[in-house]
Amino acid sequence: MHWFAENIDMSWVWWIVNILYALTILGIIAVVVSENRNPVKSLAWVTVLLVVPVVGMVLYVVFGRNIQTKRIISRRNRRKLRRLGAVGGTDVNKLDYPPSTMQQVNLAHALCGSNYYEGNTVDIFDNGTDKFRALLADIASARSYINMQYYIIVNDHIGTQVMEALMERARAGVKVRLIYDHVGSFKLSNRWLRRLKEAGVEAYPFFKVVFPPFGTRINWRNHRKIVIIDGETGYIGGMNVADRYIDGGRLFDTWRDLHLRVKGPAVFALQQSFAVDWNFMGQPLLEEPQQASPMAGESTVGMQLVTGGPTTQWMNMTLMFQQAIARARECVYIQTPYFIPSEGLIQALQIAALAKVDVRLMIPRRSDSDMLRWASCSYVMECLRAGIKVYFYDKGMLHSKAIIIDDDFCTVGSTNFDFRSFEHNFEANMLIYSPEFNSRMKELFLRDMRDCTRITAAAWRRRPVLEKALESFMRLFSPIL
Repeated sequence: MHWFAENIDMSWVWWIVNILYALTILGIIAVVVSENRNPVKSLAWVTVLLVVPVVGMVLYVVFGRNIQTKRIISRRNRRKLRRLGAVGGTDVNKLDYPPSTMQQVNLAHALCGSNYYEGNTVDIFDNGTDKFRALLADIASARSYINMQYYIIVNDHIGTQVMEALMERARAGVKVRLIYDHVGSFKLSNRWLRRLKEAGVEAYPFFKVVFPPFGTRINWRNHRKIVIIDGETGYIGGMNVADRYIDGGRLFDTWRDLHLRVKGPAVFALQQSFAVDWNFMGQPLLEEPQQASPMAGESTVGMQLVTGGPTTQWMNMTLMFQQAIARARECVYIQTPYFIPSEGLIQALQIAALAKVDVRLMIPRRSDSDMLRWASCSYVMECLRAGIKVYFYDKGMLHSKAIIIDDDFCTVGSTNFDFRSFEHNFEANMLIYSPEFNSRMKELFLRDMRDCTRITAAAWRRRPVLEKALESFMRLFSPIL
């Protein structure tokens, strides 16, 4: 009798646990559906939750939650920054641009209050050696302040040089602030962080991942790479602080990347972006005055900075890219390390190619992430069918993030052509309006094509069946990668 009662009790426990578990899964599915996300992404989450419930529940808690309603900076402080930024901005009503370009300018302003700045000069770095040589020289010349923000900082050879340069300036009385992403810079040692702070460098992690609330933070990373020095010189692009951006690291002979050095009023746009992130971490609002005056000369360019992230009302980067591709009349050249486009973006590229616009996509043959490479390759045939020219970069790791449109517009920054950059990461891209600058960017693209293999539809169909299956499998998870 005792045995029977015990088994009855255990069966009730088993049923209660299973009912609660099922209700939890159904509750999460209800939340996913009620958020009215992209149906493809919602379906991906529902599929994962139904097929592998335990794994799916953990993945959703860590990677699936929506923070779009979270305010990264107060409206009052944002208005302050916009008033400061308007001082050096150009009245867009006086710009002599064609209607399609003005739509681009107006869209950037509507999405994130991006001002248009004239009179800027830009240096292009396509390798880490030249970029870090210039950066270290600019740090050494700083007299007032240095604001630096990177996704990855590694205390290797170049990382040590950069951090020692920052400490030297801090000891000399220069105000030095550093934002590093906590996940991206996970290998940055505590010893170096202590040394930075002891030298007077104000160093803080963005969205620090700690228990128990790690699940609400680990998925949203600050992917921006921005430096502002004395309000006069700025850096933005795709390079982090690590030796592999110079020598390719252990896996690659070459690391091909892009970074820009900006001088002129547009530097204040970088300062505004940094100030927002600095304030988000509980630090005082930075209201340092704009110091950069318009540069003289025929090679000056007009610029806007577009920032995006999981807290914005719109998918800023997705909309900017779609608008840029839609306005193309002659060519669209894209360099990206990962190609996992939204449905709207792949259709925009297909429409352009079918309309006889010269659309070229360059991605690495070998990547630093096999999972993302497989997912990227699953989109290649859709591109080839529409007439998009696809190139695999063979020389090493292609990490450049650039889109070149026709003869007068391009964008360079931290944004990859993938779901993570569009929806989960805090990103920053510079929009550049200049035929002269576009010519320089096209030269780099065409030079890189010499280190590429163009993929044909016939050759792509002949790849192994297992490879095709792996790509198709990874594509199922592309909306949530």
